[in-house]
Amino acid sequence: MNEHIGSDPVTAPTGGPTGPADPSRLTKRMDVLLARLGVTGPFARDCLLAFGVAGLTFTLMAAVFWVVTPPDEIALDPAQACLLVALGVGQALLLCLRRVHPLVCLVGVVGLQVVMIALSPPDATIRGFAPLVVAYTIGALLPARRAVALVSAAVAVEVSAAFGTAALTTGDIVLVALGPAGSSALSYLGGTFVGSYVATRRHYLRLVREQAAEVVRTQQAKVQAAIGAERTQMARELHDVAAHHLSGMVVQAAAVHRLIDRDPAAAKEGVAWIRSQGKETLDNLRLVVGVLRGTPADRAAEASGPGGGNVPVPGLAVLGELIRTARDLGTPVEFDIDGVPRPVPPIADVALYRMVQESLSNARQHAPGASVRVELRYLPREVTVSVRNAPPARRPAPAARISSGVGLVGMRERAQLIGARFAAGPTADGGWSVTATLTDKGGDRS
Repeated sequence: MNEHIGSDPVTAPTGGPTGPADPSRLTKRMDVLLARLGVTGPFARDCLLAFGVAGLTFTLMAAVFWVVTPPDEIALDPAQACLLVALGVGQALLLCLRRVHPLVCLVGVVGLQVVMIALSPPDATIRGFAPLVVAYTIGALLPARRAVALVSAAVAVEVSAAFGTAALTTGDIVLVALGPAGSSALSYLGGTFVGSYVATRRHYLRLVREQAAEVVRTQQAKVQAAIGAERTQMARELHDVAAHHLSGMVVQAAAVHRLIDRDPAAAKEGVAWIRSQGKETLDNLRLVVGVLRGTPADRAAEASGPGGGNVPVPGLAVLGELIRTARDLGTPVEFDIDGVPRPVPPIADVALYRMVQESLSNARQHAPGASVRVELRYLPREVTVSVRNAPPARRPAPAARISSGVGLVGMRERAQLIGARFAAGPTADGGWSVTATLTDKGGDRS
């Protein structure tokens, strides 16, 4: 039972000079204003409402009894009029319980209204604002069926009181009781309907806000997932490019270091090779960095820049060049192609190439001098690449054996990205094997 007083129809502003006001903004402004005044909590705010309604009730009833209506047109003595005004004010003061004890408030208001019916003149209906407010509160706080049952009971009690009073004071029972009965039904049922409607609308708006917040959270999660996927892809590309070329450059630099004194010509050739590999590394990194460009125009400009237009896109078609580079670095590599080569989807083409590239780098780092066999098989429904290296001819240096495992993780991620089956692990003879199998939807299915 945490209904905001600022949103009640009897207290909340409903419009402005330029059109209807936003109820949520008005409620927030009212809450802020009351909080600044130190009026916090449902009971304190309902007490403020009760005093306001009591003042309004006293003013209107006093005006009706002693100012607006001539003395000869109302069959009330001053004491009776004062008692009716006091009862109306008492009804209003009971509104301080409307949210903390709504049923007690309803019973109290109905009880005082029965007394007011008994004291009212036969041809007049005296009713304050409290019945309307408490009916609105019952409709806003309680389930619709229970609220209707309670206010229907209140109407029945007041109608019974009206008929009983009419039977005691005059013989025309029906005509005399119709006024109080109709007024009671209108105030209680009407107030309950309005309160139930307001509560339903609040619930609907709360659901709309929650759904909108959920949509925003979902969208943010998708954006973060997309950013994470892009970063992962970039990490794979940077690792594959850098690991392949830089590992080869390290091997060649070690060879150059040994040849500087005894064979300067061979050392110069090694330095030239390192330089060419450095240029190739930069060109490949330029391809990766191009993914970060914001627009296709930026990527086109990058590709047409110095050296950018001549960079081949890695794929199975240039796998032979990768094998030749590995051989130049001293790794004995056998390369077999089985079946008729055919194009595969671009993403899969790059992914399979990178897997072979990473496998050769790993073999060079972890099994230096070991022979490597690369197989590329074009089957009717599949394309398979496998890289198998023999046990190392010599154990690598301690620094060379250090590995973060990023390469193997990257290969698995690439395989998942293109929907390929991936397997990697040691062989029976102590070597290592990596296999990726792609179901080729564009292949021959005959």
